[in-house]
Amino acid sequence: MDEGHTRQDHPKTVGEALQYSAELLEDGDVYFGHGTDNSWDEAVQLVLHVADLPADASDGVLPHPIDKTSFARLQALLDQRINDHIPLPYLLGRAWFAGLEFACDARALVPRSPIGELILRQFRPWYQGPSPKRVLDLCCGGGCIGLAVAHHYPEVNVDLLDLDENALQLAAENAARLGLDSRVSIIKSDLFSALGSQKYDLILSNPPYVNAHDLATMPAEFHHEPQVALGSGPDGLALTRAILAQAHHFLTDSGLLIVEVGDSWIELEAVYSSVPFTWLEFESGGQGVFAITAKELQDYSASFAG
Repeated sequence: MDEGHTRQDHPKTVGEALQYSAELLEDGDVYFGHGTDNSWDEAVQLVLHVADLPADASDGVLPHPIDKTSFARLQALLDQRINDHIPLPYLLGRAWFAGLEFACDARALVPRSPIGELILRQFRPWYQGPSPKRVLDLCCGGGCIGLAVAHHYPEVNVDLLDLDENALQLAAENAARLGLDSRVSIIKSDLFSALGSQKYDLILSNPPYVNAHDLATMPAEFHHEPQVALGSGPDGLALTRAILAQAHHFLTDSGLLIVEVGDSWIELEAVYSSVPFTWLEFESGGQGVFAITAKELQDYSASFAG
């Protein structure tokens, strides 16, 4: 960017538009946490989007011209991002998870669970059973976790389960978008209530887990997401308690339950101090995800029933 360029000028190239956008985002009261953690990465996505360039474009596009129409689109998106605090994936209508692109809008949370890393690592070394044949994405939202499993494991059948009809509609659209309809079932259910006697090798869940205090004080970006998918009672564990109490009925003998509870992991450890949760570590960031086997769930069922 040359020294004479100011923010009031119309950026003429992708490179100039990137600098312009990153500076505005950096100076704005913006929270980064919906797929990016910095202003530059958000600027890249915004500019490539308005320039109709691929999301993985190389530096070779930096001299690509930005016309006035594209700049007007960029300005409008920056206004919504900075002044209205709308998460970037909602503005773009898409999000990436486990190497896949998903349709993304306010019907469900923006995909961002560290469980995506586990999918790409084949759940090793924590899953010790035979090659999984059936997997449940419990509280699936827009379906990113279960659909990523279905994509990366062609022999697996996946059930996407949620109570929210709007989220399930988005999950169905994503299943169709990815061509996974034949191996994916969409189920409306209050946790396990509609499953009958079905058993799973893996149950994966990113349920609501934000406690009441944190929900009330979260950055403005989170208030554009469905609050029912975030909050879970005073301590954030209302749904997790129910999952732990019931999950062993729906797992095979060698099955594994993996649940994300975020910052509520401290409270979970305090509530179930005798339970040997395995807390998973991630190379690309993230915390508050535990694994527990079907046998452990059965062995500690009395603790979960209390």
